[in-house]
Amino acid sequence: MSKRKVAIIGSGNIGTDLMIKVMRSAKHLEMGALIGIDPASDGLARACRLGVPTSHGGVEGLISMPEFADIDFVFDATSAGAHVKNAAALRAVKPGIRLIDLTPAAIGPYCVPVVNLEENLAQGNVNMVTCGGQATIPMVAAVSRVARVYYAEIVASIASKSAGPGTRANIDEFTETTSKAIEVVGGAEKGKAIIIMNPAEPPLMMRDTVYVLSEAVDPSKIEASINEMAAAVQAYVPGYRLKQKVQFDVIPPDAPLNLPGIGRFSGLKTSIFLEVEGAAHYLPAYAGNLDIMTSAALATAERMALSMAKVAGEIA
Repeated sequence: MSKRKVAIIGSGNIGTDLMIKVMRSAKHLEMGALIGIDPASDGLARACRLGVPTSHGGVEGLISMPEFADIDFVFDATSAGAHVKNAAALRAVKPGIRLIDLTPAAIGPYCVPVVNLEENLAQGNVNMVTCGGQATIPMVAAVSRVARVYYAEIVASIASKSAGPGTRANIDEFTETTSKAIEVVGGAEKGKAIIIMNPAEPPLMMRDTVYVLSEAVDPSKIEASINEMAAAVQAYVPGYRLKQKVQFDVIPPDAPLNLPGIGRFSGLKTSIFLEVEGAAHYLPAYAGNLDIMTSAALATAERMALSMAKVAGEIA
C-alpha cells in the first residue's frame, strides 16, 4: 500500500515530537509538512534540516502550499480555540481530509485507541482527549467492562517543564474534556478529572492515579482486565506501566461513602497507580504526558490509513 502524507499544525513540543515519531516509526504515513506561526521555532528549524516542507503561516500557510494537494491527514497540535478555526478552514478547501485533534476542542468524537478506535475509523475528525485521558481512560474502561462503574476520578500529575503554552492555556478544557470522556469512552456514570503541574526539580515523571467506584465483583476479574489493558497500551506507549499492584477496598452497605452528587455508595473501590515514561525522541523522558498524546495520535492515524487502504482495494 502507498503511504498517506500527513501535515502537522503546531511546531511546538508536541508537533515536533510527533513529526519525529512519524519519520522514525510510521509504517503507513509519511511527513508532508510541518506548520507553525513562529518562524524562529526550533520545530520548524528541525523540520527544514530533515527535509520536511514547512510554513510559518499557520493553517492558511498550509493550504497555500503546493504540498497540501497530497495531504491525507492533518494533526492539529495547537490549542482548543485554534483547532475550531483550523478545522473549518481545512474542511472548506478539502472536505474529505482526516483531522487528528490533539487539543481539547472535541469537535469530533473522543478517541482512545485501545478502547474505541475501531468504531471511529471512518470519522473525519477525531479528538485525542487529553494526556490524562489517554493515560487513565483505558483503566476506567478496563473496570467498566467487568463491572458497572458509578464514579471514576483521575488525578494527572505532570512536570511543570513539560507543560507548554498550549497546555497551560487549555487547563479548563482539560478538566471538562477529560471528565466527559471518562463517562463517554471509559463507561463511568460520572467522571471527574484533576491536573497537577509539579514544579519539582529535577522534573518528575508523569504519574496518574485512578479511583473507580463500582458494583461489588470479584477483584481478581478487575485486576486481570486492568493488566490486559495496560499491556494493550504498552503496544504503542512502551513507557506506560502500573506503578504498583492494583488496590481494592470493599465499601460495605452498613458503612457507605457519602459522595457529593452521587449520594450513598457501597460496593468496590479500585485504586490504580500509573507512571508514563516518554520515549525521549524529542522531549525529555519525564514528559510522558506529551509522549502518550503523540503516540496515541500516531497509532490512530496508522490504523486509519490501513483501513483506508483496505477500502481503496490496495490491500486485502
